[in-house]
Amino acid sequence: MLSILDLITVLVFLAAAFTYINIHFLKLPSTIGLMILAMVMSLTIILGGYLYPPLSDSVMEIMKDFDFQDVLLNVMLSFLLFAGALEINLEELKKNKWTILALATAGTIISTVFVGVLMFQVFAALGMPIDFFKCLLFGALISPTDPIAVLALIKKLNVGKTLEIKIAGESLFNDGIGVVIFLTIFGLAFPEAAGGHGHGGEAGFLSVVQLFGVEVIGGLIWGAILGFFGFYLLKIIDNDHVELEVLVTISLVLAGARIASLVGVSGPLAMVVMGLFLGNKGRDESLANVTGEYVFKFWHLVDEALNAILFILIGLQMIYISSVFRFDYFVAGLIAIAVVLGARLVGVTIPIKLMAFRRPLDTSTAMILTWGGLRGGISVALALSLPEFVSSDGVHVTDIIIGTTYSVVVFSILVQGLTTPKLIRVLSRRQ
Repeated sequence: MLSILDLITVLVFLAAAFTYINIHFLKLPSTIGLMILAMVMSLTIILGGYLYPPLSDSVMEIMKDFDFQDVLLNVMLSFLLFAGALEINLEELKKNKWTILALATAGTIISTVFVGVLMFQVFAALGMPIDFFKCLLFGALISPTDPIAVLALIKKLNVGKTLEIKIAGESLFNDGIGVVIFLTIFGLAFPEAAGGHGHGGEAGFLSVVQLFGVEVIGGLIWGAILGFFGFYLLKIIDNDHVELEVLVTISLVLAGARIASLVGVSGPLAMVVMGLFLGNKGRDESLANVTGEYVFKFWHLVDEALNAILFILIGLQMIYISSVFRFDYFVAGLIAIAVVLGARLVGVTIPIKLMAFRRPLDTSTAMILTWGGLRGGISVALALSLPEFVSSDGVHVTDIIIGTTYSVVVFSILVQGLTTPKLIRVLSRRQ
């Protein structure tokens, strides 16, 4: 069995090797190129296992032992969200705050319900009946767009400032909201694993509503506290010791996320808010240089490195997914792709139309937000975090959700990720 150091060594080596191959040969967007290479390697290992079974068996054991959801949700996500929020223009965010808030909250909730209701019917029609709350749980884990994938994509695109801030801001905040919605519905779908909250009683309903409120509001407040503290701490240092500034930001992310987890508030939301406080963009000149240049360079490096490792991990998950995947899961995944895109369109259109008041809906914005709303590691990690569950009818519910989720994520990153730039160019020419 590989040690933690061995796994880190392998992942860093693969990230460097695949990045080199992508830059010099594939020349694709980094997230897409790296994931394709990782999936090709996974497929090679799976096929090689038919010729030499110990190869695939040993790698399968490593992937099963590797706690992907714990590494992503409790470690990588905090670093990536903070790094992404550092680059957001605060002034532009303020101008679009209500639209972004509506997209991140109402849009995610609408999409969750839409997906849950339709997939409840789809799974039943395919002979895989799944409890409604577990279908709703699938809706919760697949509805939030992945900020890591989205931010990596829009950095390479030439879109207007308003659209860019809507896409970036919504992806950062709806991730945190999505995780909270997932945890809330998890208490209804798996009451035995969530402290015994039932899904029929008033106490259960009130408890999950309270959980949602505490997670969201508490996360925002905790992030603001960390942001204020960090900002004035960096102001005191005043760029005299760049190594200390970097250490301060690292410690704030690590300690802040850990404390958020211990007290039961949303760590992802806290990291986003703290990143906005410590970022320079959109501030007046007197405050613009509090966070030094080396801090941004360091976090840009962290962002790029962890992005590379994350999408390699998503690709490598194919090795584990293949052990539970069946053809009917693939059919469910194909239908789910259309359902999720439809839900995204509804979840985007309604908030934009409501926030536009009397102004006409910008259909191009809705289309770009819909097709450019990529799913990624967050959805896979949440699916893999589900406990093993087999219904009374013998349906392997957890395996179905994992297989369907992976199908949607792969389509999202590879197909939507590759075609979004072309969509933006076509819509730009029409305007």
